[in-house]
Amino acid sequence: MDTLLLTTINLLPDSEVLKQAFQNVMTLEVLTVIVLAAIYGLFVGSIPGLTATMAVALIIPVTFYLEPITALAAIVSLVACTIFAGDIPTTLVRIPGTPSSAAYTDDAYAFTKMGKHEKSLGVSLCFSVAGGLFGSIVLMTAAPQLAQIATKFTSYEYFWLYVLGLSCAAIVSHGSRIKGGIALMIGLLISTVGLSAVHGETRFTFGNDELISGIFFIPAMIGLFGVSEVFRNLLKIKNDDDMQKLVKEENLSSDGSVWKHLEPVFGGIIPLFWKRKFHALRSSVIGSTIGMIPGAGADIAAWISYAVSKKLSKTPEEYGKGSIEGIADATSANNSAIAGAWIPALVFGIPGDSVTAIVIGVLLMKNITPGPDIFTAPKQATLVYGIYMAFIIANIILIPLGFIAIRTGSLIIRVPRRILMPLILIFCLVGSFAINASYFDIGVMLALGVLGFILECYDIPLGPIVLGIILGGKLEESFVQNLVKENSLKAFLDFSQHPIAASLGVFCILLWIVPTVMAFLKKQPKPA
Repeated sequence: MDTLLLTTINLLPDSEVLKQAFQNVMTLEVLTVIVLAAIYGLFVGSIPGLTATMAVALIIPVTFYLEPITALAAIVSLVACTIFAGDIPTTLVRIPGTPSSAAYTDDAYAFTKMGKHEKSLGVSLCFSVAGGLFGSIVLMTAAPQLAQIATKFTSYEYFWLYVLGLSCAAIVSHGSRIKGGIALMIGLLISTVGLSAVHGETRFTFGNDELISGIFFIPAMIGLFGVSEVFRNLLKIKNDDDMQKLVKEENLSSDGSVWKHLEPVFGGIIPLFWKRKFHALRSSVIGSTIGMIPGAGADIAAWISYAVSKKLSKTPEEYGKGSIEGIADATSANNSAIAGAWIPALVFGIPGDSVTAIVIGVLLMKNITPGPDIFTAPKQATLVYGIYMAFIIANIILIPLGFIAIRTGSLIIRVPRRILMPLILIFCLVGSFAINASYFDIGVMLALGVLGFILECYDIPLGPIVLGIILGGKLEESFVQNLVKENSLKAFLDFSQHPIAASLGVFCILLWIVPTVMAFLKKQPKPA
């Protein structure tokens, strides 16, 4: 009991650290960037087909010139608003704005056909904010606790942790495990390009000096998630006219007082939230937990929460036909998953999703190394508590900005793709060139953009590629480091010598074997 009390006291933030973090966040510059990033996120999320990851990848070159807390606050605000804004085209035109909106598309559009689209979007907004705030609390409480455990990790535990993160990314991603594994291998292969930090030899450079330093992370990310989105959306330009016809009827004019339009959006929200407070809590817990699993993300959290909600509902027949319960539970989960994904990223340096993979890249650009020490070093601890505050501020400002987005939603989604896609491509080109002033980085971006487009045509997920690029070098380095400790067979046995390492190793093996065995058993003919 005394040990637990002492640990809890040690985890409490120093008053000076909190004060400094508050002063860093509550400045005109940071607050302005948060608002601008929120508006940008609402715009991107409202365009069908564009993702939060692509939006973050496009602003990375801008963050290069910002202070660390300003850059991270912008990403936090952007993602929170983008995930909600994806519900706008989902509701109005039955086209998911982001992958996390796909779980409840039919329910949301059913309210539009009944003329109650504002009610549906109001529920999405309020429960998204509730889920986001809950996820922020989980981040603030769980991350320091895990950091205490992580301080006891050796190189063996970190090796298995990297394997676990890569395994989860391949297994829980969309599509089959084989396709997830293929994507993972591609990411690991890309991570081996350049001068090996372990062997001191160049690999896969093909005589090109530009490749000696490896594939730079930022142009790779912009290509995978930016250029591939452009190519994919160019195929849908012919559908723009159909979308214009659909949204033409959804004229959300803002004539009259703003207060006049509050009731259709927020009317009945408080009674509904009080009635479903335990359901919202359950969905938020599901979202935060799934968010901590590397490679899972908000979309999987939304699907699982929606399935659980339907299973436990007293009216499951309404799901898919206009269930306000399904919308509320799924939106709580996908927004709480956003903060949950930051926990493994900050504590272990393992991305929880594609966005936090980019966040790790930003931290490394700012000479900040994720890990347990990030919570104890005064300067980095100030940054962490600043991130906590940014999450809370981003979710609070989402309420007024989200309301405005609901009122102007039909105007946003009318932007033709033939105008939007060339602008995004220009941002991709400028962003890739601006960081290192290298034309080679533009070539890398375009090449990986084409690769990402081809892989998505075959339903091969891009998430495992990202984690492979991020963790490939760390995995190789920890593996070789563990082997050279002993020049005998004992070197391999040491990988399971420690209890935590052995547990992680067994879990990683079961993670691959159990689903395969279960799938095999299901295919066996049942006895007569």
